[in-house]
Amino acid sequence: MNHTDALGTRHAVGVFLVFAGAYFFSTLIRAVTATLSPVLSAELGLSPSDLGLLAGGYFLGFALTQLPMGRWLDRHGPRKVVLAFLTVAVLGCLAFAMADGLAALLLARVITGMGVSACLMAPLTGYRRWLTPATQMRANAWMLMTGSLGMVAATLPVQWLMPWVGWRGLFVGMAGCLLVSMAAIAWLAPAWRRTEAADEASAPPVGYAEVWRHPYFQQMLPLGFVHYGGMVAMQTLWAGPWMVQVAGYSAEQASAGLFGINLAMLLAFSLWGWINPSLSRLGIAPETLMLWGVPVSLLVLAAIAVMGPQAGWAWWAVYCVTSTVVAQAQPAVALALPPQAAGRALSAYNLAIFSGVFVVQWGFGLVVDGFAAWGWEGAARFQGAVAVFATVCLAAYALFWRRARQAVAQGR
Repeated sequence: MNHTDALGTRHAVGVFLVFAGAYFFSTLIRAVTATLSPVLSAELGLSPSDLGLLAGGYFLGFALTQLPMGRWLDRHGPRKVVLAFLTVAVLGCLAFAMADGLAALLLARVITGMGVSACLMAPLTGYRRWLTPATQMRANAWMLMTGSLGMVAATLPVQWLMPWVGWRGLFVGMAGCLLVSMAAIAWLAPAWRRTEAADEASAPPVGYAEVWRHPYFQQMLPLGFVHYGGMVAMQTLWAGPWMVQVAGYSAEQASAGLFGINLAMLLAFSLWGWINPSLSRLGIAPETLMLWGVPVSLLVLAAIAVMGPQAGWAWWAVYCVTSTVVAQAQPAVALALPPQAAGRALSAYNLAIFSGVFVVQWGFGLVVDGFAAWGWEGAARFQGAVAVFATVCLAAYALFWRRARQAVAQGR
């Protein structure tokens, strides 16, 4: 990372690393339910819709905090906010480790989701002020790369640890790791300087109403909610059950498949980090990338629905990787609004994404159970659910395409 504004290069790298460490653990906690789904189903008798609700509870917690968190980030800065939130996440992990039923597990997941919900928004808010635009796009991609590394760690490494510590011990260990991350952030993250706060106090106020009404925000909203939120839902939950119940994988093979999917995502975000500054210099806008890139992921999703048992982990990896083009929207939304609204812009868009994750994770399970109630059996239930999801994604892309065309016609 270079070309920084408010931070020197060495300090910027240190700040990136401590925030990336916290985000690593937050995504590990997010994705671990996919790996643990066979164990939780067997031990606690959870149905597909129960699993969808449990995994979605994490994202519900995320969504509940986004709007107040955006205001707090703009006012108090990343360090204070993320340390307060991570304290809640530690308590959520410990509560999950002690839970003995679906209700207790769900409450713990909601609390944990609330606690880690600042792990990406806090650094991105800081980057909006501390780094130049091209470096912000790179830092955003590499934060997501770190998140993919956390998801990789949630697959085979978790499977290897399970016989030694069990799923309860795993969550106790993750609580300890979050405490270490908090200490590193408290040590290295810069304070929110009073001079910057004074500069922003003299600027025109930008509230959530202005953020939601902004044309660029509205243009990016459909893909964030449906397409990117849905991809995260597939990656962090439903790709695992698909591999077991449709493709015929064992639990160990499914963990290996999830490892492959998340490793592919890690490489994709790493590549985005390298090429984003060049794309910025060439004037290639994120919306242009999405206009051409999203249809590719839709074609892959349709192929998965048609192929059924022949669509193994590699097809899900291709779908997830081709969907990463939508991740470029988040820093672009922050750059489209004034710096004093960065926290609110990022949090509002994140609210849309994680609301989409919750809706798709739970809704997908409900559709699978619904097809079973209609007499559909085996793989057909999941194939039908993927087909429904692909249709909704196509409608969201059509809405994005229409707004993008209107923006071009109006010269925006």
